[in-house]
Amino acid sequence: MELREAIGRRRSIRFMRPYMPVEPAKIQRMLEAARIASHWGNVQGLRAVVVFRDSAPPETLEAVKGAVAGYQIERAPVVIVWYFDAAAVDDQSDRLRELVAAGAIGVGDRKTEQLESTLIPFFESIREDLKAPGLNELDAGQGIAQATLMAYEQGLGTCCLGTPNREQIREQLGLPDSARVLVLQTVGYPAEHWEAGGQRPRRPFGELFHMNRVGTPFPRSQEVVDELTGAGMFTRPAPLPYREAELEYLRRAIDVPGSGLI
Repeated sequence: MELREAIGRRRSIRFMRPYMPVEPAKIQRMLEAARIASHWGNVQGLRAVVVFRDSAPPETLEAVKGAVAGYQIERAPVVIVWYFDAAAVDDQSDRLRELVAAGAIGVGDRKTEQLESTLIPFFESIREDLKAPGLNELDAGQGIAQATLMAYEQGLGTCCLGTPNREQIREQLGLPDSARVLVLQTVGYPAEHWEAGGQRPRRPFGELFHMNRVGTPFPRSQEVVDELTGAGMFTRPAPLPYREAELEYLRRAIDVPGSGLI
């Protein structure tokens, strides 16, 4: 599957087949994709705990279950708890040395000398600031996005969810005090169609992206839109005609409690 088609099929899949376990090898491929993602200074602070529903203790399952859309976590065969470990920034000097040795940064005979005399002291002086939310979450998101594309490449569906239970998760999963829980990602084989009801509404292209300064929309070529549509990146807009019937079928099949917002 080409990248454009994979992006087009990257819908949030809320309904998983609860009876169909996910092979650990497929989860490993997701983690491998996340591991090689770019991260500032090669810090690599993105970490994860993979929770398998059929083997995790009840206390762990209860901790990861969210107050909103808890059924998604209860039914999903796998939940990946992604977090950023701020302690990784403490080792940044060594990560920079690795980059220089690998030829990824620096030019000329003095690159090691300049690293030790200039770059490392500068980063050391603002170390605590570098642990703050911001760029770290951005880079962690790149890793999670690569893992998500790998999931779809393997026929899996995923959905990223927030959680109010960060302290419970920290305790039950043994996360260090330096960890910031980012998102819970359910993983499983989709029970719903890959279009998941169609392309969700999005704000107009010109409102989101600008050229040179805010107020000047980035020009959107219809030729490019047509090309990407033909390649499968853009799909039919929601709601598809059968969506309500599909949701009702899934609610009954997966035994989602209640009605209304699910």
